[in-house]
Amino acid sequence: MSVHLHWFLPTGGDGRTLVDRHAYGPNRAGAVRGVRPPDIEYLAQIAKAAEQLGFEAVLTPTGTWCEDAWLTTVALAQHTERLKFLVAFRPGVISPTLAAQMAATYQRLTRGRLLLNVVTGGDSAEQRRFGDHLGHDQRYARTDEFLSVVRGVWRGEPYDFDGVHYQVEGGLTALPPDPVPQVFFGGSSAAAGPVAARHADVYLTWGEPPTQVKEKIDWIRGLAEREGRDVRFGVRLHTISRDSSAEAWATANRLLDDLDADTIAAAQTALGRSESVGQQRMLALHGGSRADLEIHPNLWAGVGLVRGGAGTALVGSHAEVADLIEEYHALGVEHFVLSGYPHLEEAYWFGEGVIPELAARGLVEGRTTKAGLPLLVSGGR
Repeated sequence: MSVHLHWFLPTGGDGRTLVDRHAYGPNRAGAVRGVRPPDIEYLAQIAKAAEQLGFEAVLTPTGTWCEDAWLTTVALAQHTERLKFLVAFRPGVISPTLAAQMAATYQRLTRGRLLLNVVTGGDSAEQRRFGDHLGHDQRYARTDEFLSVVRGVWRGEPYDFDGVHYQVEGGLTALPPDPVPQVFFGGSSAAAGPVAARHADVYLTWGEPPTQVKEKIDWIRGLAEREGRDVRFGVRLHTISRDSSAEAWATANRLLDDLDADTIAAAQTALGRSESVGQQRMLALHGGSRADLEIHPNLWAGVGLVRGGAGTALVGSHAEVADLIEEYHALGVEHFVLSGYPHLEEAYWFGEGVIPELAARGLVEGRTTKAGLPLLVSGGR
């Protein structure tokens, strides 16, 4: 079982700080220290770097504060050759038959470089901005129907579906996608588990400590077995990897320098309103406090003090980060969706430092010398 490494496209803005970077706005590029707007030129730099460094795909988020994932990634496909795009989208704001058609078109335009990240949504206020007024558990029930329709119409013949949320007569994707995109899906609630078991190719969790990740894997694996399915597993994490452990932790601590008590308190209040069980589990890892942020050796919860979603980071020397990846891999995690601030620089730190470590351990296919030995990059640069 090899490790599949993926990077992240910061379509909501990027920078050298954890402070909210939605301030890029019209005519505000450069107005906030350390903030980079998500223009196509910058995103193309990240995509090209990810491809060159050996990442398989890049995750593109979805939501109010992001550029549209479908449009952005199909544009970036023209700047890359092999890189796949893990496109996040919300089932409740688009017809499942149209989504199936879009995915099929995308596969043809990019020659098979689409992966799908289905985001059911854990914040009702965010959902209402898009006209979606269903409650948390109802959204997962709708996602269940949505994915049933998508997979049904991908068969290439008329498909009927009569559900609570969708009624489809003769649904059809005239030219089905080839290959069929893998479906990545996450959710920590009781309502999410059965949906993952029935539809996910890869169940994706945020970076909790390994013991908690194992509990989730066992849970989803058991549900999938009852459905007669085999689900693979992935984890979403940030990373700060350096030539030495001391350098990495110094970088992590510098990210906290911008965060005063009021900033953290305001962020924790906002995140605490989320209906997402996964988000609540992230918040519980640090309790809003700067103390004891290393919640497992080389696993740091500092990002989650002010950022929603994935709130933990792999922090350490290249070898230490590789050790923790290997620990997750031993539990059954195959896919690692990684990011770091700023995303361009951190892609190089990880790609030139950690990937050779993983290749030397036989976990990824590494670049080789003429003698067939792994090409290790000295000094992380």
